[in-house]
Amino acid sequence: MSSSLAKGTLVTIIGEAVLQDRLIQLLTKLGVSGYTLIPAQGAGSHGRRMGDMAGYNTNIEIKTIVTSEASNQLLEDLKPLQSNHALIAFRQTVDGLFD
Repeated sequence: MSSSLAKGTLVTIIGEAVLQDRLIQLLTKLGVSGYTLIPAQGAGSHGRRMGDMAGYNTNIEIKTIVTSEASNQLLEDLKPLQSNHALIAFRQTVDGLFD
């Protein structure tokens, strides 16, 4: 990879759509510069989430690129939400065209 590419940590969060506002508030609190939010469908340990009725049994996926330190804080802030909601999150080191 070229050294002219930026380096960051991509955090992907997949969770119940009802969490959308709370997740965006967490990102805002951390000062992230942006995020991408898309509807998500699939199946996992919490059953199928097909999004067949708006607002019911639906998931969202949020992606953001942050510093390693911000990803640590974000993942810690997400842990309490797992006790009452279907939610997974993971991170990856990325190189790319972003600032």
